[in-house]
Amino acid sequence: MSGLVSAKTTPNATPHHISFPQNDSRIHKNGYETPSPLPKRTPSPSFAKPKVKPSTKTLQEQRTHESSLDNLDLGPFLLKLAIDTVASGDNQNKALDYATRASISFEESSGPGLDLAMSLQVEAAIHCSLGRLEDAIPVLERSIEVLDHEKGQDHAVAKFSGFMQLGDTYSMMGRVDRSVSSYESGLKIQIETLGDFDLRVTETCRYLAEAYVQAMQFDDAEKLCQRSLEIHRENDSPTSLEEAGDRRLIALIYEAKGDYESALEHLVLASMVMIAAGQENEVAAIDVSIGNVYAALCRFDEAIFSYQKALTVFKSIRGDGHSTIASVYIRLADVYCKTGKLRESKSYCENALRILSKQVPGIATEEIASGLTEISAIYQALNENEEALKLLHMAMKLLKDTPGQRNMVAGIEAHMGVMFYKVGRYGEARSSFKDAVAKLRASGKTRSVFFGIVLNQMGLASAQLYRIDEAVELFQEAREILEQECGPCHLDTIGVYSNLAATYDAMGRVEDATVILEYILKLREEKLGTANPEVVDEKKRLAMLLKEAGRARIRKGNSLVNLLDSSS
Repeated sequence: MSGLVSAKTTPNATPHHISFPQNDSRIHKNGYETPSPLPKRTPSPSFAKPKVKPSTKTLQEQRTHESSLDNLDLGPFLLKLAIDTVASGDNQNKALDYATRASISFEESSGPGLDLAMSLQVEAAIHCSLGRLEDAIPVLERSIEVLDHEKGQDHAVAKFSGFMQLGDTYSMMGRVDRSVSSYESGLKIQIETLGDFDLRVTETCRYLAEAYVQAMQFDDAEKLCQRSLEIHRENDSPTSLEEAGDRRLIALIYEAKGDYESALEHLVLASMVMIAAGQENEVAAIDVSIGNVYAALCRFDEAIFSYQKALTVFKSIRGDGHSTIASVYIRLADVYCKTGKLRESKSYCENALRILSKQVPGIATEEIASGLTEISAIYQALNENEEALKLLHMAMKLLKDTPGQRNMVAGIEAHMGVMFYKVGRYGEARSSFKDAVAKLRASGKTRSVFFGIVLNQMGLASAQLYRIDEAVELFQEAREILEQECGPCHLDTIGVYSNLAATYDAMGRVEDATVILEYILKLREEKLGTANPEVVDEKKRLAMLLKEAGRARIRKGNSLVNLLDSSS
C-alpha cells in the first residue's frame, strides 16, 4: 500500500510583497502564507468628513455645568477638546477621556443620533491609536446601532463610516472574515444611498475587493472589480488613474486564478494610462507585475526584460538601497533559479539581503520579513535548507505576536514546518504546524484552503510520530474543509482522502479505509480514465485491502513505516 501524501498543490497563499503604487507582484503557490499583495490600507472611503459642531461656551462656562451630563453644550465641547488633543499630539489618554465623556454626555442629553455616533467613532479611533483594538469594537458597534440610514443622507454617511471603520479595526486584529463582513455592510448602505452607478461607489468596491483578496475569495473580488469597471463605463468618464488601479487589482486576481492572458491584458491597459499621465514610477511597478505574469507563463526572457526595465527606473528614482530594489532582485533571483542559472540567482539573493539587512528607517518590518521569507524559498529550491531556515528564523524575530501580524507569522511557521518535515525533523515540524494552526484559528481563517493544507501537513507529521489518533482528527478536519473549498475532485482533497485511508488501515479500520479507497478510485476513473497508471495503482491498493478484509479481526495493523511515503 502506498503511503500518505502531501498536498500536491497549495492555495494561492504566498504573494510577493508589493505595495501599490510603489511595486507590484503576483501570488505564488509555495505552501505558506505571507501578507496579501495589496497596498497598505488607506483610510476607508467615505462620503464626506464628519463635522463637529463647535461649542459657543467658554471653558469656565463648561466647567460650571459639567456636573450635569445632560447639558446640551457639554458633549460638543468635550468632543472638540478630544479632537484638538489628538491633533496636537498631546496625551492620547487625555483625548480618550474627553471623547468618552463626550459620548456619555451625548447619550444622556440627546440620545441616539448623529452627534452620539460621531463621538463614538472618534472615541473608537483613539482606542485604536492606543493599540486597544478590542475596546474599539463595542464602541463602533454602538455607533452603528444609534443610526438609521433611512432617516437621510447624514445618517447614511455616518453609518457607512462606522461600518468601514469597524472593518479597518477587524483588519488590524487579523480578523479578515469580520473585516470583510463589515465592508460588505458599508458598501450596501452606500449603494442604497447613492445608487448603483455613482463613481464614489467604485472606491468602496476596490477597497472591498482588496479585502476579498486578503481572504483569498478571488471570485468575489473579481466580481467587484468588474462592477467598478462597469461603473466607469456607465459614467462615460475618460480613462482615469482610479480605473487603472482597478485594472491592476483585477490583473492580480486573474493571476491568482491562473488566467494569465487576461491579467496581461489589464496590465497593458493600465500601463498605457500611466504612461499618458507621466507616472513613471507607476509604469515601473506595472512592469514588475508584467514580469510576474511572463514568469508564470514560463516566458522567462520577457520576464527578465520587464524586471530590468523596472529596476532601472526604480534605481533612478529611489536609489540603490530602497526596499523596492530588493523586491525586484528577489524576482530576478527566482527567475534565474527556475532557469537553472544558480550562480546568478544566488547573487541576486545576496544583493537583496544586503538591502534588507540594513533595516532602513521607513521600511516596515513586515516588508523586510516578507522579503526574507521569499529569499528563504529560493534558497530552499537551491537545496540550501539550513540557510533557508536561518532566514525564516530572522523573519520570525522581526515580527511581533500582534493580531495584525498573526497570519503572517502563521504562514512562516507553516513553511518552517514543511522544511522540518522534509529533512526528517518531525517533532519540530509538528510543533511549527501546531503553532500555525493555533494562530489561524484565532484569526478566524478556519475555512480557507490554506488552513486545510496546514492541517493535512500537521497530520503527516503526527503520523510520522505515531500519534495516530491525532493524525486521524487532523485529516478528517482537513477533508471537510477541502471538500467544501476545493471540491471532492481536487488533487488536495484526494490527497487527504488517501492519507485518511492509509491511517485507518494502520489502525486496523479496514472497512473505513476500503470505503474511502473505493470513493477515490471512482473519482480517479471519472477524471482520468480506467487505463491511467494512477487508477491502476488505486485498484491494486483496494484489491489488497479487500483481500485482507476477510481476516480483519485477526490481522495486525500495518506498520506506518510501510504506509508512509518518504517523499510525501
